Amino acid sequence: MTAAVGIDARDDGERRGEMLDLSALWAAIKRHKLWILGPTLVALALSFVAVNIVTPRYTGEARILLESRSSFYTLPGQAGDGAAQFDSEAVQSQVQVIMSRDLAREAIKRIGLVGNSEFDSGAGALSTLRKIAVLVGLGGHPADRSPEERVLEKYFDRLLVYPVGRSRIVSIEFTSRDPALAAKGANIIAETYLEFQEAAKADNARSASAWLSSTIEPLRKRVSEADAKVEAFRSANGLFAGPNNTSLDSQQLSDLSSQLSQARSQQSEAQAKAGLIRDAIKQGRTFEIPDVANNELVRRLIEQRVTLRAQIAAESRSLLPGHPRIKELSAQLADLEGQLRAAAERTVRTLENEAKIAGQRVESFQAALDGQKKNVSSSNDSEVQLRALERESRTLREQLEQYMQRYREAVARDTLNATPADARIVSRAIEPTEPSFPKKVPVVLVATLATFLIALATVVTRELLNGRGEPLPNAPRWVPVGPSGSDEAEPQTPRATPETPRRERVAGLLTHTGRLGQISLDRERPDETLAEIAERTQEPKRGMAPIVLVLDAGGEGATRPVDLAELLAQRCRCVLLDLAGDDDHGEAGFSELLAGEALFSDIIMREQGSRLHRIGPGRAGRQAVFAASDLVDVALDALSETYDWVLVAAASNDESAMLEPLAGRIQGGLVIGGHVGNGHALEAAYRLSELTAAPVSIVLDAEREAERPLPKADEEPVEA
Repeated sequence: MTAAVGIDARDDGERRGEMLDLSALWAAIKRHKLWILGPTLVALALSFVAVNIVTPRYTGEARILLESRSSFYTLPGQAGDGAAQFDSEAVQSQVQVIMSRDLAREAIKRIGLVGNSEFDSGAGALSTLRKIAVLVGLGGHPADRSPEERVLEKYFDRLLVYPVGRSRIVSIEFTSRDPALAAKGANIIAETYLEFQEAAKADNARSASAWLSSTIEPLRKRVSEADAKVEAFRSANGLFAGPNNTSLDSQQLSDLSSQLSQARSQQSEAQAKAGLIRDAIKQGRTFEIPDVANNELVRRLIEQRVTLRAQIAAESRSLLPGHPRIKELSAQLADLEGQLRAAAERTVRTLENEAKIAGQRVESFQAALDGQKKNVSSSNDSEVQLRALERESRTLREQLEQYMQRYREAVARDTLNATPADARIVSRAIEPTEPSFPKKVPVVLVATLATFLIALATVVTRELLNGRGEPLPNAPRWVPVGPSGSDEAEPQTPRATPETPRRERVAGLLTHTGRLGQISLDRERPDETLAEIAERTQEPKRGMAPIVLVLDAGGEGATRPVDLAELLAQRCRCVLLDLAGDDDHGEAGFSELLAGEALFSDIIMREQGSRLHRIGPGRAGRQAVFAASDLVDVALDALSETYDWVLVAAASNDESAMLEPLAGRIQGGLVIGGHVGNGHALEAAYRLSELTAAPVSIVLDAEREAERPLPKADEEPVEA
């Protein structure tokens, strides 16, 4: 199941195609420095001359704030809201208005660009080339177009209008060779835009007033006709209006209802008083009734009765009841009592008469009310038609009033010029002192830097295309071939000769099912060692570091796992879980972590003079660690999330049953054997390859291999 492995003859070519030798490229750049510095200096000189020869251009900038300038005084009853009127789309629309051709023609006249040789192609005599172009039909004669049309193209080339950031401010930039003309152009364009806005609003007000004036007169006639219809219908049907705009029939019906209610209340009151007085007379409490007690005659009779009773009492002291004087006084008192009862009865009869009169009034009012109800019900249909006519008249009148108010406002705005533009100049252009083109320092720097980069890229590309700048051959890469007995032809393993380079003299590492390889440990080139280890390691899960099992095969002068870990720690974060032997120092280690007696911060130690982190087996020993495989998996997951590499060191003579849980978790296996002839290391590599599907490699010390004698010419590679 094994076969010999040799150096792949295509390996060096592949690595040369995949890697670049920066030192070789730097040497090529130094050799061709004149091809780089020469064009760079020429570009520097030419750009410096160009920026000083070209005619400078100046830019004037004016800024306009878009806001509603309407107020209560210009628009009575309204208040302008500039923020609500100008959103981002409205601002862009105003930018296009400023760049319109109509505004451009007016601005060209005011600025005086016609006849200016910078803008007007028809100014001055035509050049010879221009005349020839006109003759052959390649261009038109400037005189064939109007002066404004000749200037428009250059005008738009020199005009830049854009909104400033996330605001309602519009910037107007005008460029010219004359700084005074640049500032003048920007200011005149801004002023022309404001005048165009005012004229547009005035035209709107004028057109509105004209439309309203033509609409108001017919509407006024319709209102008069509607009012006349209302009055004619009311007269024809007798629907005259009373107070509060109610009809007379309704008003009469309301009055009769009020009088009927009043008569009924009077009747009830009189009847109640008469019944109350009769009850009082029967009970002898006549004088307790206010209507009786307040009668003047009754009061005089009561006073006389009191006087008689006093006389009877005075005479009774000296006279007997049968005395004529006593009898006379008693007769007078009885007569007074009769008069009092007669007065009370008269009051009762008076109230009863009043109740009868009130009853008759109630009957008369009820009859009148019934008749009025019939009249009102008969006039309801007419009132419905009357209300419809009144609504139509009222609607037309309100419409007329609104039109009249708007007409007055439109006429006022047109007459008093109360239509300011919805914009104002917030920053007028001033005469610039520094040219906007060319920017001398940036142009020179950009031209020089661009030439330098182009020349540098040309030299580097030429070197790469010519096959130069490639790295020197590195340590041989041992790759597996098909097992013996397969249908594929086995590659011929080259023999080592005295002329073979010393880094390639190690040959013939055995393979086991195509997964055994060789890695050279070179302390002077840690990057190459790290690259070979990474190449011989499977890709871990996302966000996890690779876990590599290192078996220490021992041997005289052999490299230790800690040496390999320190080499990796020079370039990345590496932790070494040393389970190759028991800890003799009695310090807390991995076994205490698994037992829950310590934390990671308690067991992770840093090697002195190195960036390597190391974890020992602990006081319980490595046997306790191998016995808790489930907990080991959890701890390894935590370490692989923290470090870039996790190395687990174990003894090469450990039983397969102990190594099997660890071998199932690893992404690569390394066997440190010291040299190729170490049979114990080769056996450990075979055994490890049977426990895991990850690649397994033997780590050889490059220095020790370099010190070993070269193989003889007829010496065969190691086979099994």
